[in-house]
Amino acid sequence: MIEIERKFLVVSDDFIKEAFAKKRIVQAYLNSNPERTVRIRIKENKGFLTIKGKGNASGTTRLEWETEIPLLDAEKLLTICESGIIDKIRHEVKIGNHMYEVDVFSGENEGLIVAEIELQSEDEAFEKPNWLGKEVTNDERYYNAYLSIKSYKTW
Repeated sequence: MIEIERKFLVVSDDFIKEAFAKKRIVQAYLNSNPERTVRIRIKENKGFLTIKGKGNASGTTRLEWETEIPLLDAEKLLTICESGIIDKIRHEVKIGNHMYEVDVFSGENEGLIVAEIELQSEDEAFEKPNWLGKEVTNDERYYNAYLSIKSYKTW
């Protein structure tokens, strides 16, 4: 139930030719409080409920619990979420022994592209592809819960 993740801006679209899968994700928050976010997500044709705790000082590690829920339930729950829907295409890119999830945002967050990598430990080494830019792991503006409230286009 512990997620160790680092987040980076993406500086070019070179990742697209390296991606082996892509999926549309629509999500919103029942609670966007950073102490405990509660997210409803539809990924392709599956629904998910996720609860995340507050990150540690580096923003790298936090509690995460997720379970699949029926698609119809997810669609209904989206209707009672806080305002601000996140809509993005997630590209999956394998680099070395790791998987990068590269999110290309649309709608109010269009223009933003963020790559995330999950690790086994905070100090685990990983390859950084040439399309990876500045690390934004500890910058809450790049958290999806924040983007649902203050969209990228308003910065």
